[in-house]
Amino acid sequence: MLGGFAATSAQAKDITLCWAAWDPANALVELSKDFTAETGIGMKFEFVPWPNFADRMLNELNSGGKLCDLLIGDSQWIGGGAENGHYVKLNDFFDAEGISMDDFAPATVYAYSTWPKGTPNYWALPAMGDANAWFYRKDWFSKPEIQEAFKAQYGRDLAPPQTQRELMEIAKFFQGREIDGQTRYGINIFTERGSEGITMGATGALYAWGFKYENTPGKYDMEGAVNSPEAVEALEFYKELYKCCTAPGYTDSYMQESLDSFKSGQVAMAMNWFAFFPGLYKDEQVGGDKIGFFVNPKQNVEASTLGGQGISVISYSENKDEALKYIKWFAQPAVQAKWWSLGGYSAHNSVLNDPGFKDSQPFAADFLKAMSAVQDFWQEPAYAELLLAMQKRLHDYIVADQGTAQEALDKLIEDWTETFQDEGKL
Repeated sequence: MLGGFAATSAQAKDITLCWAAWDPANALVELSKDFTAETGIGMKFEFVPWPNFADRMLNELNSGGKLCDLLIGDSQWIGGGAENGHYVKLNDFFDAEGISMDDFAPATVYAYSTWPKGTPNYWALPAMGDANAWFYRKDWFSKPEIQEAFKAQYGRDLAPPQTQRELMEIAKFFQGREIDGQTRYGINIFTERGSEGITMGATGALYAWGFKYENTPGKYDMEGAVNSPEAVEALEFYKELYKCCTAPGYTDSYMQESLDSFKSGQVAMAMNWFAFFPGLYKDEQVGGDKIGFFVNPKQNVEASTLGGQGISVISYSENKDEALKYIKWFAQPAVQAKWWSLGGYSAHNSVLNDPGFKDSQPFAADFLKAMSAVQDFWQEPAYAELLLAMQKRLHDYIVADQGTAQEALDKLIEDWTETFQDEGKL
C-alpha cells in the first residue's frame, strides 16, 4: 500500500487512458503497472500515432464518446476541453486530496492546466513536460579536420550554437560535406503541412526573435505583433535554413522524418521534442558518445516552443472515481521520480529541483533551461482552425515559395481575425 491506496474488489474496474503513440507512452504503460498493483484498477491504453492523434481524439471528445476515462491531451486543447465541457474541472478534487499546483513547474501549470489562461482554474494535471530542442553529431563536430576547417571559415571553434545565426552557419558548413566517404547535410527542421509540424518548427525561430501573438495578452490585438519586423526576419531565417541546409526531399518533415534523417546519418543536426531524446541517446548507431544535445538557441530572446501535455479526466467517463484515483497516484513525488527514470518528463518540482537532476541525463540541464522559457500556440477553443491557417501560410511561403514573409504574416492576421470574429472575441 502506497499513498493511501488499498486494493479492494469494489475497485476492480478497468480504465482507459488515451494518448499519442510514442516512446513516453510505452514508459507510462510500464509505470502504470504500479498503479494496478496498488489499487486493483486495471489499465487499458489507446495510443494513436501523432499524425492522427488530434483528429481522432477531438472527434472522440466532440461526440461525447466514452472510450477515454483519462486523456493526455495537447496543451492547445485545454480551452476547448474546458469551455465545451469535455474535461472535469479538478479544483475541488485537488483541494480535497491536498494536491497543490505549486508543486509543479509554473510554466507547465500555466500551459497544461489552466483555463482561462493564468487563472487558478485547473482542467488537467501536468503530465509530460516537453519542448522543441536540438541534437547533433558530436562525433562529427569533434573530428580534428572538421574543427580546423570550421575555424578557418568562421574564426571560432565548432561547438553547439549559442544563437540562431550560429545555427545557420553550422548548417551551411555541413551542407554537402563529405564525412567518412558519404555526403552529409546540415540540418533537419519541421516542414510538415498536414497537422502542426511546420508551425512547431518555425515558432522556434519566431519566438527566439521575440514573436508575440498579441500586443496585449487577452486582447487579440495582433497587428504589429504577429507581423512585426522581428517576426518577418525570423520567418525569412527559417525559410533560408530550409532552402540552404536540409537534405533533399524533406518537404513534409515532422517528428519521424527528423529521427529517420538523423539515425540514417544524413544530417549533422536536427530538431525534435525532448520526448525522443532518451531513445536517441540509447540508439546503437547514433547514440551514446556520438550524440550531443542543445536547447533552442536564442536570437533576441531565450525561447523554446512548448510541447507536452496535461492529463485530464473526461467528463463523459463512467469511471470518473477510478480515473481520479489515477490522477492522485500519478501526482505523488515518488511516482513522478520513477516517471522520469523510465523516460517520461516529470513536471514535478521535487524531481526538477533535485540536486542530481541536471546530471541524471545528458539532456536534463537543457530540458530545465528550455522549460524556463517556453512559449505556446493559441489555446483557444478554436485552436484547430487557428493552427490550420498558420500551417497553410507558413508552408505556402517556406516550402512552396509563395509570396513574402511579410505577406504570409499579414494574411495570417486576416485569417485569425476572421476566426476570432466568428468566435465573438473581436
